[in-house]
Amino acid sequence: MKIVRFIDSAGSTGYGVQHATGVTRIDGCIFGEFSDTGESVDVKKLLAPVEPKAIPCIGLNYRKHAAEGGQPEPEFPVLFMKMPSTVQNPGDPILLPTHLKSNSVDYECELAVVIGKSCKNVSKENALDYVLGYTCANDVSARDWQSKFGGSQWCRGKTFDTFCPLGPVLVTADEIPNPNSLGIRTILNGKTMQDWNTDDMIFDVPTLIEFLSGSTRLEPGTVILTGTPHGVGFAQKPPLFLKEGDVITISIDGIGDLTNPVIDEV
Repeated sequence: MKIVRFIDSAGSTGYGVQHATGVTRIDGCIFGEFSDTGESVDVKKLLAPVEPKAIPCIGLNYRKHAAEGGQPEPEFPVLFMKMPSTVQNPGDPILLPTHLKSNSVDYECELAVVIGKSCKNVSKENALDYVLGYTCANDVSARDWQSKFGGSQWCRGKTFDTFCPLGPVLVTADEIPNPNSLGIRTILNGKTMQDWNTDDMIFDVPTLIEFLSGSTRLEPGTVILTGTPHGVGFAQKPPLFLKEGDVITISIDGIGDLTNPVIDEV
């Protein structure tokens, strides 16, 4: 099932099921009991498919990405956080910071895991039982604030408004039995910059859920960003950072394409 969140022609927000012929309304809570009513919806605007309660993120989780940054493979997952206010809808702009100015805003295609049931201290053997589904994410990153101005912490460079586009759909877990076998890409202004597979993760999705739920409760609606493959902007020669007028697409097999324009913050 492909779940979308939307604003309809009457201005109401809801959840629906995306079909080849359109969207039908969902009745109930996607984190509990829900059903497809079959009622057609006149979708005016697509929204990010979830409103996260928390966004734990994993850095340096692809072997070739760690290598391109000159970093050793980590012994444990590298954790940082984004605030829920970073979430941006499909089609809406990524804002390049001008008040806390950054000249080195980068893209990162990522598989996002949406937790569907409260979990704590789960094992990797049953970790996927707690997953509602998966969506595309762009872990937008201001590299100067991440590496130079952030006091050795990554969060400042990772958590500006609009720095976490999500979408366009949430694909339920039954349609993706193995999240570590998906092609994943970034396309910038029509040029493919990242093109790899989630099988290159150092810590696979079940291992990440086991780690993040250790002595820590993950509530329904938690969105886990699982890392990015090689090909990011800072590793290009010369470095390639986002600028006003760019259009960036994150594409994941079995999920779809998440596209956002880029503009300067006003």
